[in-house]
Amino acid sequence: MNEPEYARFTTAAAHCKMTNAAFLAYAVDKAARDLTRTAAEIATEREVLDEIFAARRHLGRIHGLFNQVAKALNSGTDAFHLDATAKAVHDAARRMDNAADAFLTHRDGGESA
Repeated sequence: MNEPEYARFTTAAAHCKMTNAAFLAYAVDKAARDLTRTAAEIATEREVLDEIFAARRHLGRIHGLFNQVAKALNSGTDAFHLDATAKAVHDAARRMDNAADAFLTHRDGGESA
């Protein structure tokens, strides 16, 4: 547990007027009583991360394809929809950045990354 996590933990325990040990025992018991929800929350986080990394790999492949387009353009070939395609890829990359930032902010309890 890092310092910000520990600070949230102790603040939450104090807010509930519980000792750290009592708060931890309560939280563990609550998670253990609803394993479906606990597992779903953990799985959902993993799935989101998997999707973010998969999209990152796809953007890397697109980068390679744009290099091939540049090579073709340099040899005199036309690319009629290049500007629109480049804008779409740029927008997708920006959305990926925003999604990753939102995920991290949510995971960290609302703190900005």
